[in-house]
Amino acid sequence: MITLREAQEGDLAAIRKIAEITWQPTYVPIIGQAQVNYMLETLYHPDELLRQLREGHTFILAETPDKICGFAGFSGTAADARLFKLHKLYVLPEAHGLGIGRLLMNEVVKRVTAAGALRLQLNVNRQNKAYDFYVHNGFQVREEVDLDIGSGYFMNDYIMEKTL
Repeated sequence: MITLREAQEGDLAAIRKIAEITWQPTYVPIIGQAQVNYMLETLYHPDELLRQLREGHTFILAETPDKICGFAGFSGTAADARLFKLHKLYVLPEAHGLGIGRLLMNEVVKRVTAAGALRLQLNVNRQNKAYDFYVHNGFQVREEVDLDIGSGYFMNDYIMEKTL
């Protein structure tokens, strides 16, 4: 049985661990190990995750009775109260195919809709296989971007959006 709950500060290490595990097979073939290491240290450093949590990011955890097997992270946007951003959605490779991604996505949509969102937006690497998951969940490409994230690295993404 899969249960969902909101993450607390004590769960941030588990979120980081899931990112470390899922990013290896997902991103190393696309962007290489050096950029993966850089991004994990930048985006998933314990202090950065704590800052995100304290500044209003909500993290939803998916758990089996044995362990946390996935998470999603989202927040509102400062520019538009009706636009929310899905920042993260990752499921451990051994839990793929169990519907956990869909459960997390449905929970995020439910929560942002209750908060008044009319649109949900995300970035996805243009070569990431998750693109198909997002299309299947009603997202459409809004634009292509190449974001300079420092140290000579770029994120080559689609910005996708779903009307709620």
